[in-house]
Amino acid sequence: MNAQLSVLLPELLLAGMGMLILLVGVVGRPSERVAFFLTNLGLLSAMGGVVVVGERGSETFFAGMLQLDRFALFFRLLFLLSALLVVWLSRPFLLRAQQAPWEYYALILFATLGMSFLASGVHLAGLYVSLELMALSSYILAGYFRGEVKSHEAATKYFVLGALSSGILIYGLSLIYGVTGSLSLAEVSGKLAAGPRSVVATAGVFLLLSGLLFKVAAVPFHVWTPDVYEGAPTPMTAFFSVGPKAAAFAMLVRVLWVGLAPAAPDWRLLLSWVAAATMVWGNVAALTQENVKRMLAYSSIAHAGYALLGVVSGGALGTQAVLFYMLVYAVTNLGAFGLVVLLASKEYAGEKVNDFRGLARRQPLAAAAMLLFLLSLGGIPPTAGFMGKLYLFAAAVHAGYAWLAVVGVIMSAVSLYYYFRIVKEMYLASAEEGEAVAVLSEAWGVRALAVCALATLLFGVYPTSALAFLAPAAMIVPW
Repeated sequence: MNAQLSVLLPELLLAGMGMLILLVGVVGRPSERVAFFLTNLGLLSAMGGVVVVGERGSETFFAGMLQLDRFALFFRLLFLLSALLVVWLSRPFLLRAQQAPWEYYALILFATLGMSFLASGVHLAGLYVSLELMALSSYILAGYFRGEVKSHEAATKYFVLGALSSGILIYGLSLIYGVTGSLSLAEVSGKLAAGPRSVVATAGVFLLLSGLLFKVAAVPFHVWTPDVYEGAPTPMTAFFSVGPKAAAFAMLVRVLWVGLAPAAPDWRLLLSWVAAATMVWGNVAALTQENVKRMLAYSSIAHAGYALLGVVSGGALGTQAVLFYMLVYAVTNLGAFGLVVLLASKEYAGEKVNDFRGLARRQPLAAAAMLLFLLSLGGIPPTAGFMGKLYLFAAAVHAGYAWLAVVGVIMSAVSLYYYFRIVKEMYLASAEEGEAVAVLSEAWGVRALAVCALATLLFGVYPTSALAFLAPAAMIVPW
């Protein structure tokens, strides 16, 4: 195999399996088990491919379009793990909803393919194409339930607002190209450092930043999130809150701290206020939500604000904190959404807080798992979420943004109110107030929850190994 193509082994496996699943689905449409098996095979073999190419050192390929380094390897594995867990959660959901799995699984593979290219991209044109591959697959997945009005509404809003943000982003790219004459992150950085600041370059940086902030659902570009999360199929909501968000953060870190680092004085102050506003808005808006999916959507906005602390802080410490937080947030949030997926819900997207009423009496293990995930989201020890926030706040203080860390701590305290509304319903609601909706014991869904619960505990009690692995990955950011 060509030396450069061999670097793309995981992506080739994903693309090949995605096309095979589509082809088999069109030609024969055998049992849904075949689609599930092929999807698992594609994701697991791609993980193996990442391990194989990880043996090589840090290199640039395809005329400077892609970079193979520990940063890219970490995010590739994170995307594949997230996709695998979402596929496990999706199977019982698709069976209950009697939806065709072929195109659904293929689109998850294609979205993961786009994310994987995003993690390795060091050229703005390549990054944009990868972003669109991920986004187009996500738009279709949001509207996958063709018989559901909410699903259509979610897909339409996601597509229209996503297209608008892409237009803003690409306009920013064109201005940066006009000033620097290049789209390579290394060359853009060199040209910005060598020349005087210009109004056009500053406008390009802010437009590019606006497009990226939409992708991570940061204030004021967050308005699409609650409606899309509520209307999309619940496993897809879990996927959107983890995979594409982590991919957008990978792109944000690399673009800002590798390509636009010389312009940091222009964007860093703005980003710090965006982080504060995102934490405040996400947590305050979540306080009044009765629908668990909308509550977790606002929670997801707030968590984007926490992660932005690491981006603003920069340096190896800030970047390492962002990477670790993406990891712990992925397993925690997938676990919380996994419980919602396994609720024997009475309607399509109406998972209410009171659906958890008395769950601890009927299914104590499920209630204990949900309690663990909510404690982690709230940042309570000894969970992974506590360690993730601790490293983010430490990075902010170290970089001179102690006030942001204070805002983060206060907002974490506020978040406990709405997370503990679910805990109260599970453990303290009286029998007279009603019983919980049953949680279905579907094998693959339970396995996904078990993986998430174990990881949430492991990264909380023993984060050292993960941090040691992430330390070299964070070295892409100069300091």
